[in-house]
Amino acid sequence: MNFINNIQNVYISVEPCDLRKGIDGYASLVRSEFHLNPMDKNLYMFCNRHHNKIKCLYYDGTGFWLLYKRLEKGTFKWSKPKDNNVIEISEQQLRWLLEGLKMEQKTAFKEVKKECE
Repeated sequence: MNFINNIQNVYISVEPCDLRKGIDGYASLVRSEFHLNPMDKNLYMFCNRHHNKIKCLYYDGTGFWLLYKRLEKGTFKWSKPKDNNVIEISEQQLRWLLEGLKMEQKTAFKEVKKECE
């Protein structure tokens, strides 16, 4: 059950979503709103309007996982970009989000990507 290590990318729909949907409903949203294939090994996240519940859709190669987390206190914290309803986040940002921190930590080092010369 350790599929976390196999996740390629993590995407969040920053607009509130009806969390009563099932796997097919979220897969449809991934196609229409994210413009991605739900069968890619990405984690797709959806939240309610109060930001205290999250559902995640993941395809592991044999079937779909639908994960649900409800906070008893507090909210998940992320800022909404002005130009996009879907954002891609890093594994570190996912950990921060699930630990109750903002995804934009001021003290974190940013990853530097340098091309080979």
